[in-house]
Amino acid sequence: MTPSGQRFWINTVTLDHVEAAAEGGFTQADHGAGKRLRQPSPGDEMIFYSPRTSLQGGKPVRQFTAWATITGEKPYQAYVSDDFQPWRLAASFHACQRVDAKPLVDQLSFVADPTHWGLPFRRGLFSIPQQDFATILARMTA
Repeated sequence: MTPSGQRFWINTVTLDHVEAAAEGGFTQADHGAGKRLRQPSPGDEMIFYSPRTSLQGGKPVRQFTAWATITGEKPYQAYVSDDFQPWRLAASFHACQRVDAKPLVDQLSFVADPTHWGLPFRRGLFSIPQQDFATILARMTA
């Protein structure tokens, strides 16, 4: 954590949901659950990893697909349908390019076993060291 308390996050989200979040200025996690969205704070930075294009039958993506700064103080509940009212947290998305994740795994400390590099991303939303964030972001903004 930086002296200011800023934290850095990875959020594993399908590409279609990342695109909707960027358009709407929010992030979601854990299929709309609100518990872990209480952890990020305004000023924290988040990189999105997309394993697939969509949740049901999507094609593999395996890329870092977006970068955002958290702007919301606390999660809020949104109405999507009678069956789905996900929790969201306000975020400001930045211009960047999508980059393949696999070529970076040897440089990321949160990937303990490069032969099974996809395992950490199954956690959904999780914090990462600032240096790992900087490594990914350097590629995304090159």
